[in-house]
Amino acid sequence: MTLKLYELVGTDEARPFSPFCWRTRMALAHKGLTAASIPWRFTEKALIAPHGAEKVPVLLHGDKPVVDSWVIANFLEDAFADAPSLFGGEGGRAVMRMLNWWGDIAVVGGIFPLVVADIPAHLDERDAAYFRASREARLGKPLEEVAAGRDKGVVGFRKSLDPLRLTLKTQPYLGGVAPNYADYIVFGGFQWARAVSPFKLLEAEDPVYAWREKLLDAFDGLARKSPGFAV
Repeated sequence: MTLKLYELVGTDEARPFSPFCWRTRMALAHKGLTAASIPWRFTEKALIAPHGAEKVPVLLHGDKPVVDSWVIANFLEDAFADAPSLFGGEGGRAVMRMLNWWGDIAVVGGIFPLVVADIPAHLDERDAAYFRASREARLGKPLEEVAAGRDKGVVGFRKSLDPLRLTLKTQPYLGGVAPNYADYIVFGGFQWARAVSPFKLLEAEDPVYAWREKLLDAFDGLARKSPGFAV
């Protein structure tokens, strides 16, 4: 059955940049599945409202909508059980539920103030105005003020990755000898940053950097082939 995926884009439809959509893109590739991309923008909420969604990703399996990257991962695992497992069993699924929250809070949340000021440049006038107004209301300051502190902020962000870094010193992926959905949860944030910002999140000698490079090349370079900055 045909799969379609609503993905967040800006002025360049070939440059999807939502961290959550990238989790789904990598999960689909892991399962050996393809989904037709439906470009979606911040101010196009009416397009996904009929599917019971306010944000992307939204996966359409035929006429059935599946909303939210974590829900989509579970759907793919169960609906395509004969394909390679995203979780490696129910124990893995349970642990990844916690890791999904850590990815949201520590990784996406940690990257957000470091790259947020660079995002409007990728949006058209209407979306840029919406994005700036909504994010500045959330942050309580102009995006430029947020960006002014990122050279110091990135130090704390790198330190917050110690659990990931220590794990990667003993195994090549969070999933062990091969990547699984645990890796895609975290990688989605880095791919988002790569798509929207030239700001350097990682030092080249960092084990996290080497891990990210391997995932950029995974699935025949799926992520690396998507437009982004060389950081």
